[in-house]
Formats: sequence, structure tokens, C-alpha cells
Amino acid sequence: MDLPKVNIAVIGVICSSLGGMVWYASEQASIIANLQETVAVLTAENSATERVNLQRDVQQNEKEINDIWEDSDDLWNEIAALAVSINAINELKQRIALLENELKYVNRDHNMMMKSGE
Repeated sequence: MDLPKVNIAVIGVICSSLGGMVWYASEQASIIANLQETVAVLTAENSATERVNLQRDVQQNEKEINDIWEDSDDLWNEIAALAVSINAINELKQRIALLENELKYVNRDHNMMMKSGE
């Protein structure tokens, strides 16, 4: 059996191509490893940032809720004071109505006395 004759230049080109492919693959693997490491670092930083932001947001919400409770307490106090004022006004109205009735009867009695005295 006769083997085909291959030019040494073709063998050199094939070996160089294989070497280039191995070098390119190793470079790509190195780049991928660096990117994975960068992603891991950024993920850790992002988690820390999210945690800090969450704590800040919780503290801010707690402050706002406390402010709302204080405002609602003020509103309840104002409503209670309004109820007392309305009650006092109603009592005054009742007293005025009684005085008006008394004045009406006094005037009627006075008019009757004046007519009978004529």
C-alpha cells in the first residue's frame, strides 16, 4: 500500500491552524472565567447595595408611618374638641330657646295686664 505524499508545508499549516485554535479557545476560556468572576463581584456588590437601600427605605417608611400616627392623633384631638364645641353650642341654643319662651310668656302676661288695667 502506497501512502499519499503530503507536502511538508500542508502539514505545517495544519499544525499551525490547530495551535491557533487551541490558543483561541484558551483565550476565550480565560475571558469567560474573568467575566464570571466580574459577574460574581457585581452580584455581591448589588446585593449589598440592595440591602442598604432596603434598610434605608424601611427606616424612611417607619418615620412616615410615625408621622401619620401623630397626625391622626392630632385629628382625633381636633374632632374631640369639635364635639365639645358643638355640645356647648347646642346647650346655648337650648338656653336661648328657654329664654325666648320665657320672654314670650312674660310679654303675653304683661300685655294681658296692660289690657285689663285699661
